[in-house]
Amino acid sequence: MATYAVEVKKAVKEFKETKALDDVTLSFESGKIHGIVGRNGSGKTVLLKCICGFMELTSGQILVQGQKVVPAKPQNIGIIIESPGFIGSQSGFKNLYHLASLNGKLTRQEVEGVIKLVGLDPQNKKPVRKYSLGMRQRLGIAQAIMEDPPLLLLDEPMNGLDNQGVADVRVILARLRDEGKTIILASHSKEDIDILCDTVCELDHGRLIHRREAESQIDA
Repeated sequence: MATYAVEVKKAVKEFKETKALDDVTLSFESGKIHGIVGRNGSGKTVLLKCICGFMELTSGQILVQGQKVVPAKPQNIGIIIESPGFIGSQSGFKNLYHLASLNGKLTRQEVEGVIKLVGLDPQNKKPVRKYSLGMRQRLGIAQAIMEDPPLLLLDEPMNGLDNQGVADVRVILARLRDEGKTIILASHSKEDIDILCDTVCELDHGRLIHRREAESQIDA
């Protein structure tokens, strides 16, 4: 019997006269990569923000690991939504080590290890404000995965990456899936969706219009 990392039940999110989510019901099975596609304004990012508690639904319910999402309450979720926020004057390592120290879960060596995993040098003293867009995106991915969360919500995670960076991140995500993580990936890239995802759902004007099973084409 399938277990679900996320269950969205009759979700509605309204902004004045607009419904960003309009009666969306779907479930995301644990241990798979799930793609969300749709044009700009279709509701992809709003859905991710509601799943992680950044936004509160107008009506409906979202369960994460069987527990109702409570807005603004920290959850064990790795997140990339919009541009990752870092302290521009500090190095990539200092940014991540500061965040890690808030929860006390990671050693210095473990933070260095996750920075290396995404293809960055933890010894690089360059401040993040001087990073390229691709470097910032790699650092954002490191932040999302560093505390080993069971669920990742990734909104355009390949944004700004060169071809090698895209290939590297695809392998990392496939490895995380094989370790049992659940990944929900919103992307405009048909190639990323086709290669990575086990299921794909399409949103349009806040409504779920199509959902299909897929077959991931990448192994870790």
